[in-house]
Amino acid sequence: MDREKFIKMMAEAKLYDLTQDCSIFTPPFPGDKALEVHFFKRVTGAFGGGAGANGQILNWSNTVGTHLVGETAYHSGGRPISDIPLEDLSGVGVVADISGMVEDYGLYTPEMIEKAVDVKEGDVLIIYTGYSRYSWDKPDVVNPKAQGGVESKEFGFLVRHPGPSPEFFQWVLDKKLKWVGVDCGTIEHPMNTPIRRLHENEFNKAEAKLKAKYGKTWDEMFPQDWYYEMTHVTMPKHHAIFVESIVGQVSELKNQRAWISCQPIPFMEVETAWARVAAYQAPEWMKAEEFFAEMEKAEMFDMTVPFSVRSPQWANYEPLSVKYFKRVGGAHYGMARNGSICNASIHLATHMDGEKHFYPNGRSIGQTPLEDWVGPGVVADISHLVSNSSVYTPAMIESVVDVHEGDILVIKTGWYDYGWKSENSDEFRYMIKHPGPSPDFAVWAAEKKIKWIGVDCVAADHPMNTIQRVWHPKTFEEANEKLKRDFGKDWDEMYPLDHYYQDMHLNLFPKKIVHAENLGLELADLPSGRYYIGCFVQKGMEIESMWGRFVAFKEG
Repeated sequence: MDREKFIKMMAEAKLYDLTQDCSIFTPPFPGDKALEVHFFKRVTGAFGGGAGANGQILNWSNTVGTHLVGETAYHSGGRPISDIPLEDLSGVGVVADISGMVEDYGLYTPEMIEKAVDVKEGDVLIIYTGYSRYSWDKPDVVNPKAQGGVESKEFGFLVRHPGPSPEFFQWVLDKKLKWVGVDCGTIEHPMNTPIRRLHENEFNKAEAKLKAKYGKTWDEMFPQDWYYEMTHVTMPKHHAIFVESIVGQVSELKNQRAWISCQPIPFMEVETAWARVAAYQAPEWMKAEEFFAEMEKAEMFDMTVPFSVRSPQWANYEPLSVKYFKRVGGAHYGMARNGSICNASIHLATHMDGEKHFYPNGRSIGQTPLEDWVGPGVVADISHLVSNSSVYTPAMIESVVDVHEGDILVIKTGWYDYGWKSENSDEFRYMIKHPGPSPDFAVWAAEKKIKWIGVDCVAADHPMNTIQRVWHPKTFEEANEKLKRDFGKDWDEMYPLDHYYQDMHLNLFPKKIVHAENLGLELADLPSGRYYIGCFVQKGMEIESMWGRFVAFKEG
């Protein structure tokens, strides 16, 4: 399949977003930290920060919303999430609808799953228990017998959902499943987690049901020595990966096959990560088998720099800090996970600047549909045309690649090579001396109806059209002299402050043209050309910008 047909195939494929709304109202796993959002900056100024933009500090545990459970959540010697290759996170799979076979506190078995669907070796498997109906972002579940006439959705989603039978775990290993996801709070039965002791009344109900159905106590069905060894040692050593709180459009895929992708934030030190989960099915003009074959051959390029406590933040923003508040060794018989609380502003690592970052009336990240984050696009390698503090133009972009109306545009300046993860790292050069767009660039982007823009440096604006001009007067003088040589104009003549301060933000965000910053990693290997490009950001409902996974696809 040639490039244009491949891009057309992906662009016209049926796309499903399987991600739960992530909000300050989203319940975390019981006992974990809910999402907290603090505006430390506003466009005109804010308590605890300053003026210039709408900037937030987030404080959260990663069990809020849809998330990938990494190996190190159970086993400290496992792979960091940033080391899990994209190929292990994406593939052909199936959604098994067992909702008619399970009940509160019940067990599901491999037999139930294989009664619903044909699970193939190496599949991605999503188990549809039906308990996604209790997700906080779904309509109320009416029950005249319940208090208030509605079910307690938080208890249904997190405490009363069914879980896997003892033989399930070995079956997952035997099937060599890429990853297993569930449409409820946890892949484990809640009574095999600290919920057992946090909600003893619920455990008593669950054990009574177990005794009535199987004639065994809980510890007879799940011997603690065996269960710990299987879930905390054997499974992670075999690189078993789990995805929890799958919601969104999952009910539309019951008992269907699809190409399914989990795209977590690539944390280096964090055990669990927010993730966007998406599924693709063949476009109307293509057979499913042919589509899956093409997707299995397709090449994926990760343009996301691993996210670490060492990632430098923009200017006066808050860096990432990670505090482990629970460990396996500190739990009753180890029946828990390693868990951390993260704290950071959003403008560090690879992230998408959302509309609300500068335009308060715009959409939040979570209000922006997945369709707006993915689509046909281009990588424009202009690294040979730019230098310290230089200016790039639409003509430079169009000299290296054919930009279509509505494209996603990724600009490769080569500045990723000075980022913190590079052997050629030069933080001052990366943050303060990167090139930026010419005065006509935003107008050109709007005329082209660019979907979004990505850059492999810290900002889409020229640093001297930001507060960096004030903070680094020596660098500004150097940039101004270069501008005079290249364009014959003084900076304030070429970029009048009232119109070009934060040009790419203030002039484009009201037009719904936003941009991603700090792209890198495998972008280094991509030549100029057309690709299908995906931005898979966590679905933050009150969030102005967000981290995510940025991927370019091409035919295999």
